[in-house]
Amino acid sequence: MKNEIIDRFTSYVKVETQSDESVDSCPSTPGQLTLANMLVDELKEIGMEEVTIDDNGYVMATLPANTDKQVPTIGFLAHVDTATDFTGKNVNPQLVENYDGGDVLLNESRNIVLSPSDFPSLGNYHGHTLITTDGTTLLGADNKAGIAEIMTAMAYLINHQEIKHGKVRVAFTPDEEIGRGPHRFAVDRFQADYAYTVDGGPLGELEYESFNAAAARLTFFGKNVHPGSAKNKMIHSAKIAMEFHAALPAEEAPEYTDDYEGFYHLISFEGDVEETKLYYIIRDHDRQKFEGKKSKIEATVEEIKQKYGDKAVLLEMKDQYYNMREKIEPVKEIVDIAYEAMERIGITPDVKPIRGGTDGSQLSFMGLPTPNIFTGGENFHGKYEFISVENMEKAVQTIVEIASLTEKKA
Repeated sequence: MKNEIIDRFTSYVKVETQSDESVDSCPSTPGQLTLANMLVDELKEIGMEEVTIDDNGYVMATLPANTDKQVPTIGFLAHVDTATDFTGKNVNPQLVENYDGGDVLLNESRNIVLSPSDFPSLGNYHGHTLITTDGTTLLGADNKAGIAEIMTAMAYLINHQEIKHGKVRVAFTPDEEIGRGPHRFAVDRFQADYAYTVDGGPLGELEYESFNAAAARLTFFGKNVHPGSAKNKMIHSAKIAMEFHAALPAEEAPEYTDDYEGFYHLISFEGDVEETKLYYIIRDHDRQKFEGKKSKIEATVEEIKQKYGDKAVLLEMKDQYYNMREKIEPVKEIVDIAYEAMERIGITPDVKPIRGGTDGSQLSFMGLPTPNIFTGGENFHGKYEFISVENMEKAVQTIVEIASLTEKKA
């Protein structure tokens, strides 16, 4: 299984699939469609049935049941796109066999080192086979590791008919990293009772709580006048924008929060005297606190308008997704099955809220309850990203065990 996972994963990450929020098409980039078509061919090759790809790049396939019992149809999903935070072009994965616990030289010419002094969690991987970047790109384990693990698990179940399971559906989706993954996903065509995204991080992660999420774009308008004669005439939009940002709670930012604490995150700040644009994401697990954060944005905008005029600022704010716990708790047994599956193969489950996006948030509100399980990767979205092959194998075993346990409990 080890070589199979390595071969799959390293072939996927070499396909450039970063999504692009500025593009309205689906998928937003051509590389996603390239990988999706590769996966269609591979699904057919390993023996999956009802393999389809639609015009938007959503891939679906079926592993038929091999039991006479009435078993719920379960699904496993992963996304083909990679993050926009750091370049994903020309990914060159590196294999570190039998990791010794020390520094890993990612790129000699640039002196880029993956070090346990910077990333203490590396201490958990002594003796593992790691896959890293070459220091110039992200790796793409988010979420190509999930794709490799689902694909390997399906091949394993096909080749081990003694493992009884109900009908299993798989799907590979585009544009998750820009929040659009489920937007054109046909839940009625997928026809699963519930599903799991294989899109988490380190070994044992099991998540069924997500943020409530919104995005806010603000445009501040000023008046540029020659600085030599600007007194009582110039209105500096960038300074108004800074004033707005300073009015938000400084401690409610990602760098100061964890666990269930929400935040305002300033993604970008761009402007000059005449016009300045700010882009925020707003996050909180608690719905009431989430609404309070949005109200704070709106109230601060009104304060700016009162001070500088109604045309000083334009706010565009919209909700992105909600905490999937609301939809998963009524069917909590699907989380319990994943928990037991991990325990049965020697993993200590780590149940915690997601502090990031996942397709399961939107899918759960679309009628497909979808908790999230680990892939085994760490340091997603950057040059220090890495993944343990042994933990990828554990993810495969977890998928197989979930399918088996679902049948046993039916």
